[in-house]
Amino acid sequence: MESHVHSPPIVRDDEPVARIPGEGLAKGLAVTMRHMLRKSETQQYPEVHPDLPARSRGVIALVEENCTVCMLCARECPDWCIYIDSHKETLPAPEGGRPRARNVLDRFAIDFSLCMYCGICIEVCPFDALFWSPEFEYAEYDIRDLLHEKDRLGEWAATVPPPPAHEVGAESPKELSAGSRPAPARRTAPSAPVKGPAEGASVAQEAAQEATRETAQETAREAARETAGEAARRPAAEPAKEPESRPRREPPRAMRDIRSIRPPGSLPRNAGSPPQKKDGPEGER
Repeated sequence: MESHVHSPPIVRDDEPVARIPGEGLAKGLAVTMRHMLRKSETQQYPEVHPDLPARSRGVIALVEENCTVCMLCARECPDWCIYIDSHKETLPAPEGGRPRARNVLDRFAIDFSLCMYCGICIEVCPFDALFWSPEFEYAEYDIRDLLHEKDRLGEWAATVPPPPAHEVGAESPKELSAGSRPAPARRTAPSAPVKGPAEGASVAQEAAQEATRETAQETAREAARETAGEAARRPAAEPAKEPESRPRREPPRAMRDIRSIRPPGSLPRNAGSPPQKKDGPEGER
């Protein structure tokens, strides 16, 4: 038997495709209805302000009282957008002291048109004068108005959020635990029993004798320590050393031979002997 395979009908481009009337409109309305029933994620800004995280980098705030004009933030800024001016002021000397000079902040400005919000200035500040504020509504129509002085930076300090609380179950700081600890109770000495006059006199006599013995023992120990210290400081006598007799060295043989040689004319002449004449033309001169 022969098997016949039925192939799908071939649809040509020039042939019209049958469509249901209103099919596209129904699909669009279905998408619209699906989004209408879903909860909206859009916030109506500026009527509703966004809930920003605690570590949002909105703007840099300044606490002017903490600034000591150390210039670390201006030196470390990679964009050079921090401008600081100051002058020195001499404080009056206290009684018995000398006058002291300090730096007074005149200008602290940040150009936010250059700032890239890296936070290096906040990290390097050793006196906690700079903080991150989540405030972000400081847009301007002119770029030159983004240079904010210390007055505006100080206003943003009020918007800095407090530090986050400790985690649940974390140990409290030692200062707080020490402050909440109750003070230890004071120990009171037991009251001595009342004794009669005769018994009290004997006790006083024994105490005086004990004190005398302790004083004598302490004096003996001090004398022994002083004697031992003097003996230790005194240098020990060294035994007398006998002088060592060194053997006499004889000159080497070559030197003895040199001394035995006498060149001609080095021997002394006799006083009565006449001078000898030399032969040759030198002797006739």
